[in-house]
Amino acid sequence: MKRYKEMYEFNNRIDAQRSVLEVVNRQSKFSEELCGLSKKALERWISSNKLDPTSESCNILFQISKKLFFLANKSQEQITEEYKALSLEIAFLKFNLEKSLL
Repeated sequence: MKRYKEMYEFNNRIDAQRSVLEVVNRQSKFSEELCGLSKKALERWISSNKLDPTSESCNILFQISKKLFFLANKSQEQITEEYKALSLEIAFLKFNLEKSLL
C-alpha cells in the first residue's frame, strides 16, 4: 500500500508539472518553450524569451517550482495533510498563471 501511495504521489507531481508546462507552452507569444520547472530551466527560459523575471507570471512559475521541489523531496515522509495542502496551492497557482498569461 505504501508503494502505491508513493507512486500515486509521484504521478500527481509529474501530472502537475506537465500541466503547468502545457499552460505556458500553448502561448504563442514565447519564442522558446519551457522545458522544465527547475530554477535553472526557468531562468534559461526567462532569459531566452527576454522576460522580466519579476513579472507576475515568472513569480508564479518560481512559486510552483519551489512547491513541486518540496513535494518531491518530502513525499517519502508522513506529510499527507501537508502534501494535500501543497497540491491545492499548486493548482491555485496554476489557475493564477493561466490568468496572468492572457
